[in-house]
Amino acid sequence: MARGARFSDSLLQRIRRYFGLDQHEMAMWLGLTQPQLSRYESGDRAMPIEVDMDLEPWRVQLPAEPLTTPAYGPPQRGPLEARLNYCQHHARRLRWQLRPLEEQAVLAARLAAALPHLRAALPPDPGPEANPDPVTDWPGVLNQHRHRWLSHRRTTLLPGQSAQYQLWRLQAEALETEAAALRELLKTAVE
Repeated sequence: MARGARFSDSLLQRIRRYFGLDQHEMAMWLGLTQPQLSRYESGDRAMPIEVDMDLEPWRVQLPAEPLTTPAYGPPQRGPLEARLNYCQHHARRLRWQLRPLEEQAVLAARLAAALPHLRAALPPDPGPEANPDPVTDWPGVLNQHRHRWLSHRRTTLLPGQSAQYQLWRLQAEALETEAAALRELLKTAVE
């Protein structure tokens, strides 16, 4: 009959997990074989006093609450500068691509704001059924044309353009934020 795996939180396992050691490394430190260490960890065998004493320097280093702050050294400048250049270049490119869409959106907003006033300045819309004669009723033709022209003008970006604008804007902002963080990180970098 197969034995099920047992969870054990032995001192050996806590030490190994805390310091990132595998069984082979810990066994070498303690002068044991890996199978011996495995039996002590699992609780299949009682740990000899000598092994327990060899663990004491490790045990006293175990905090009541495990430290989770990593120990990163100062970063190297080269990769950070390369990434900074990439972020700045691509953010500028995206901002350049945004300009035409921004201009279109501004023009559309201006027209949307003016539209009620423009319509109010026109005589009433004769409707699509009206068919004014260009020879005898030029003002009627011009009025109908102006109403149709105003009804076909865009007062917002198309949904696809708006989506593209928002995607490019978010990408540019993300790259600019990353570039700012990289500039700060470069203050601590080494050659």
